[in-house]
Amino acid sequence: MSTDATAPREPVLSISSRTVVFGAVGAALYAVLGLFSFLIPGTQSVVVRPAFALVPFFGKRFGVVAGFFVGLVGNAVIDLLQGSSFQYWNWSVANGLAGAVAGLLFTYLPPIASEAVRLVVTAVVSLVATAVGLLFTLTDIWVQGIGFDTAFGVNYVPALIADGIAVVILTPALDAIWEPLSKRTGR
Repeated sequence: MSTDATAPREPVLSISSRTVVFGAVGAALYAVLGLFSFLIPGTQSVVVRPAFALVPFFGKRFGVVAGFFVGLVGNAVIDLLQGSSFQYWNWSVANGLAGAVAGLLFTYLPPIASEAVRLVVTAVVSLVATAVGLLFTLTDIWVQGIGFDTAFGVNYVPALIADGIAVVILTPALDAIWEPLSKRTGR
């Protein structure tokens, strides 16, 4: 039987050397692996990015601050490397919010003994965190000067579907790999 190793050990918004290190490692991983993505035709720069699964994973395992940092900085670096500059800064904030919401939700969930249930809960909570965090992309209405229909139907929904598929499949997989390692190290 497995016990979820996400019980809060320190305050929710605390910043420790562990938070900084894992946040930086996560952002670097997300930035490098996020380059392996492709544009969804018919959308305004919405991409399928399997590496997005790292954002809620780091939020779950290392907390709200680390999750926010991974999403915000990782996405900003991807945009810079792909030549977008900070034109889509609000999408970086949305990615960060997805990681922060995941960290917040997982912090207050009780430990789960069943491995299968833990993985299903990880998928569902990661999807909810992604849906909530990506709502910030609706600020494209003001930032990019587009209508609500375009911001919602052409940007938010395709991004939610693409990132939702990634987090439902890959975040539980990452968590299943990490769980035995966290038990071995006592974290």
